[in-house]
Amino acid sequence: MFIKEDIILIIMAIESLIGMLANGYLGLMSWIYSIKKNKTPSLNYILTSLAISRICLVIRIISGDIVKIFQPYFYKDVKVRILFSVFWVLISYSSLWFATCLNVFYLLKIANFSSPLFLWLKWRIDRVIYWILLAGLAICLLSSLLTAIPNYYKDSYGFTEHQSNITEMFHVSEIKYFDPSTLSNLLAVVPIVVSLISFFLLILSLWRHTKQMKLNVTGWRDPSTEAHITAMKNVTSFLFLLLVYYGACLLVTYSHLIEEKTLAGRLGKILMILYPSAHSLILIMGNSKLRKAPVRILR
Repeated sequence: MFIKEDIILIIMAIESLIGMLANGYLGLMSWIYSIKKNKTPSLNYILTSLAISRICLVIRIISGDIVKIFQPYFYKDVKVRILFSVFWVLISYSSLWFATCLNVFYLLKIANFSSPLFLWLKWRIDRVIYWILLAGLAICLLSSLLTAIPNYYKDSYGFTEHQSNITEMFHVSEIKYFDPSTLSNLLAVVPIVVSLISFFLLILSLWRHTKQMKLNVTGWRDPSTEAHITAMKNVTSFLFLLLVYYGACLLVTYSHLIEEKTLAGRLGKILMILYPSAHSLILIMGNSKLRKAPVRILR
């Protein structure tokens, strides 16, 4: 049992290190590019913000186990639990919204539609991205309040020993298996729906573009097609890893129902770290400038 837990902790440490290095590199190179160009394009702004939020997310995921190892009674304090829960929701949702902004950016930058509304949005892409970020910030704050208020009243009027052992991220009642704070998770549907719409519109745009290329007897692997395919790979990997992430969150949340709850909880966290780590690696490998930058630096 102890050997299994040690192996899982080592995997978590390696996975977290890779995730922080990948996101650190992504944010640093985007920031350097903005300094060289003496401006901050929407893409670099999104990538830098996404990298910072994901570094915080990785730290937040592993901090629970680290704190429990060195300070087992740290989460006994009501204010600490509420603070960590609010911080968790804020970081998790901000990371989700930055990724959603990236998907919308791909759609507006790469897709081709003759709709006046789409052309208007495409022409004002920077302003659209900023408004999406502001809307995401408002939803993140609302989600944090929906997490803090129910947890405050629950902890003020009684907190059982069983509840304290479930998880510091989500609070689930032993009897009802539901807590009002979980309502904040429903707001994650908004960015997920926006990402799905971006994905399907990219598919439609690629289909129309491919059809046009066949009519014009042009090479299929033209730059526009390559851009469509790269964007679709990034959005598809994001949606898949996000699905794994929320599945792992459920595993951590309901790990108290499993016989080896500690082992199940840590396995869930290993899967959770895949989302902020693997997707950033995919973004780096899909961008030629980011992929070739280390080679240029070494030369």
